[in-house]
Amino acid sequence: MADPQISAATFLQARRSVPAKMLGLPVPGREALMPLLTAAVRVPDHGKLEPWRFIVLEQGAMGRLAALVRAQAAALGYDTEKADKGAAQFDAGTLAVVVISSPKLSEKVPQIEQILSAGAVCLTLVNAALVAGWGANWITGWPAHDRAFVEAGFGLSPTETVAGIIHIGTAKNIPPERPRPDVATLIEWAAT
Repeated sequence: MADPQISAATFLQARRSVPAKMLGLPVPGREALMPLLTAAVRVPDHGKLEPWRFIVLEQGAMGRLAALVRAQAAALGYDTEKADKGAAQFDAGTLAVVVISSPKLSEKVPQIEQILSAGAVCLTLVNAALVAGWGANWITGWPAHDRAFVEAGFGLSPTETVAGIIHIGTAKNIPPERPRPDVATLIEWAAT
């Protein structure tokens, strides 16, 4: 039996998201998606506040959201290129999980820790999907930060934001490796 520690370390050092535009059918069904979402919430959550929630976008919702992005882009006076770029993930999307950062009032847990927890949910969901053999990509784009869009499209409350939109599907192509940071240049050792 393989050592799971070595296996996990090897995965983490070589993990690679698959761009959303390279994802297609089939996608995980509801039954296959549940273990991925279950894994995603096993992140640091100080105070057990669960400051996040999910909205699963199935293919039928994608066209509605793409049209809403284009309508909002027009209302904001954006050009066609920016509108199309914002709508592209929904035009081509087949399954996505919107991770909503939903901070709770807490005297003990600062809001930033709750927001970072939602970010951890995003990455853990991407990694869970990759480990399960799916392609996955964490993206946002301007619509994810536009209040009018997120309130109309996702029903967010005024205190909620989109932490990430995680597209999951079958990789049509394996993306090439991209340059990675030189970790040694990012480290400061503080011995005293």
